[in-house]
Amino acid sequence: MFHSIMGLYHFQFIQNALLSGIFIAVACAVVGYFLIGGGYTFAGHALPNIGFAGAAGAVLLGIKPVYGLFAMTILAGAAMSAGGREVRERDVSIGVVMSFALGLGLMFLSLYGGYGERVYSILFGTVLGITRNNVIFTGFMGLGAVCLVLFLFRPLLFVMFDPIAAEAKGVPVGLLTMVFLVVVAVTVSLAVQVVGALLVFTMLVGPGATASRLTHRPCRAILLAALLGVAYMFAGITLAGLSGDWPVSFFIATISFLVYMPVRIFFRGKAGRAPVSCRDIQGHMQRCFLNSREECKKRAAQC
Repeated sequence: MFHSIMGLYHFQFIQNALLSGIFIAVACAVVGYFLIGGGYTFAGHALPNIGFAGAAGAVLLGIKPVYGLFAMTILAGAAMSAGGREVRERDVSIGVVMSFALGLGLMFLSLYGGYGERVYSILFGTVLGITRNNVIFTGFMGLGAVCLVLFLFRPLLFVMFDPIAAEAKGVPVGLLTMVFLVVVAVTVSLAVQVVGALLVFTMLVGPGATASRLTHRPCRAILLAALLGVAYMFAGITLAGLSGDWPVSFFIATISFLVYMPVRIFFRGKAGRAPVSCRDIQGHMQRCFLNSREECKKRAAQC
């Protein structure tokens, strides 16, 4: 078995898949933590489906599907920032937009006379068909997304977990939310190449949800989520390469589920002590933004 695994890593397409997978796993873990904390998980599910419509429209126009994928997801991410602060109101808006985009995608496919193989690859991913140029592009964009999120770490953490208090302190909530959702859109467009639009939600939510149950400190949770994401990706690609027929996305989703469920069960008490927004406000964000002692006491009393 060991020799089979080591022999598998000698293939160029496996190396390309692993390298691009690592970049994508780290980017998904970083943005996924904020996605969960800010209540934007449904947006993480909707953006890949919206990107499918963009890919279908690009094929209809005779251009590469990836261009339509990026364009549609980025526009949708920017539009979602105006969906409202209430989770219910925001999810309804996102659901309506996603349904409309899926309808457009089906119409574009029906108008396209040929076989939409390139479009269907967006749904299921083509990790074993990634070239070295794709790896370079994925690495550049993934690192750019991570660096931008880390650069905006403190205000973004404040906005995602308590937008009302952030706005009261003069933080540009709308602008930061729009920038973050555009970064999510770029990350989704990159991840679609590996796991496909149907299961990109796994990489965005799985590692971050597991890490958030194991630690309440934002930096530790993000680091742990990145390590988990890389492990899921590495194991999924390896198992898919050894099996020969089974898809990579199946293994990644299965591993993510099998890791999350025990953590969910056995760490239920620890995660249930206080809402995540209150824990972070009492700790990291109070030190960064709430300079007045009276305001700190007021926010702590609300928690």
